[in-house]
Amino acid sequence: MKYKLLSLAAIAALSLPSALSLAAAKSELHSQTISDSLIAKQRKNLAANTAGQGFGPQSPRNIDNSAGANPVVFAEAPAYSQMNLCNIHMHKNAEHAGGEFSRYAGNGDGHGYQSGYKYAGQLSPSESKAWAKPVCQGEHGGLEVGDTIEVHYVHSSAQIQPGPTLASCLNDAINNPQLRVEAQVFVLVNDSNALDFVDLTKVKKMEGLYQAPNILNNTGQPVNYLGSTTGPGYNEHGSPFQVSWSVHPKVAKVTIESVGRWCEKNQFNEDHAHGVRNLVTNPELLAKIK
Repeated sequence: MKYKLLSLAAIAALSLPSALSLAAAKSELHSQTISDSLIAKQRKNLAANTAGQGFGPQSPRNIDNSAGANPVVFAEAPAYSQMNLCNIHMHKNAEHAGGEFSRYAGNGDGHGYQSGYKYAGQLSPSESKAWAKPVCQGEHGGLEVGDTIEVHYVHSSAQIQPGPTLASCLNDAINNPQLRVEAQVFVLVNDSNALDFVDLTKVKKMEGLYQAPNILNNTGQPVNYLGSTTGPGYNEHGSPFQVSWSVHPKVAKVTIESVGRWCEKNQFNEDHAHGVRNLVTNPELLAKIK
């Protein structure tokens, strides 16, 4: 039971800041933007804290760079259509870099907010028209027109029901299921003709498995790689969890109104966008993309 509780807390770091980042927040205001030297220090600490420990490949990464030298190999999870959808959540700004989300948002506060990567394209004047107020308000602010989000459709090989937090990806029979994340990046627009986020995140049981039947399949050939859970709690520490990733390189446009509506009511109890982990750049912590 003790191991299960530890697993639930640790695996939740894919979308939620861990106690490590919360403790660190006491020494620095989240509204501040940290220097390049502090980001470098976090990367140095990550390298030191993982060296010689046997950690597997980490996430997030630049999907346009296939290089990697991490020696740990694990079996790739099945296709998402052969697994159960267990959780959907989003991060403000993309955690991954590359594709159409290559514009750096800045260093942020060092705890996952105001950092990450943004849509590199241009919106039309009508798409960019301001919304009445930010949506999905959280402790660190809300989402506005023009903001980028990375959405994680998390899938598990365990027999589960979709629900809040990534604890929903485990059950009493399997504490170490295979995990796969389908990652899709969106930009929020003020355009009623854009995609509806509520539709994109609908869940349906199909042939005995929970699925998101409206998940996009027209946003480029996904980049598949072996990695880990993410979240800013792992900025200076390695994640011990093994995740198969499929990151779609193209950005889709979604209505800000529908994102706000989803945050008001969804089966995952998600009401805001989470922070991001620093991009992992150390080759020793990255798997080679085949």
